[in-house]
Amino acid sequence: MQAEKFYTKKFRFYDKKTQNELIVVIPEVLDPNYGFYVWPCAPVLAQYVWFFREEIKGKHILELSAGTALPGIVAAKCNAASVTLSEHILTPNCLKHCVNCCANNGLENVSVIGITWGLFSPELLNLPPVDVILASDCFYDSKDFDDIFVTLSFIFEKNDKCEFWCTYQIRSTDKSIAYLLERWNFTCDHIPLESFEANGPSVAESNFPGNHTIEMLKISRKKT
Repeated sequence: MQAEKFYTKKFRFYDKKTQNELIVVIPEVLDPNYGFYVWPCAPVLAQYVWFFREEIKGKHILELSAGTALPGIVAAKCNAASVTLSEHILTPNCLKHCVNCCANNGLENVSVIGITWGLFSPELLNLPPVDVILASDCFYDSKDFDDIFVTLSFIFEKNDKCEFWCTYQIRSTDKSIAYLLERWNFTCDHIPLESFEANGPSVAESNFPGNHTIEMLKISRKKT
């Protein structure tokens, strides 16, 4: 069997005011599985985490469908109290790749667990407290949208002040989560990309998102 060939992609997050920078290097594999390479949404979400790193400091972070885990790795590097990365429970290679991406950036204290949308697995049921949920491009296939909100709703029930930070690539005007937000009693704020320096074609010097249209969303429970 031919050995997998890894490539690396470097991301440089830079604060013009303080001149602080963060370098993250992600190993990628040319594999048909979605979780082995960085998608255009991930650098945008990671830039949001970097830009608002003071909000991340000391918080408990969960990244869902992490893949190469760029946003979660940035959160860990920005002094989050804890970071948990998750991938589909039936994709052990993706889970292993999450571990490899963390190790490649000197992170040994990041938990990697299996969570599948809509499935009440022991890993989901026994989640520690969560302050912020991260996900990049989770709203990809509309058949998964209901399951995504089932999982989110369960986590929010246990963590009522939790926020869900996600990026979404617009591929079709026919796809919308507005009705699901209403059904599950969530509210959504659209965050302008220019407000966190992510409105260019090459966020974190990555050549992503290129010409793709990305939206940044912050989702929380409606206040009663």
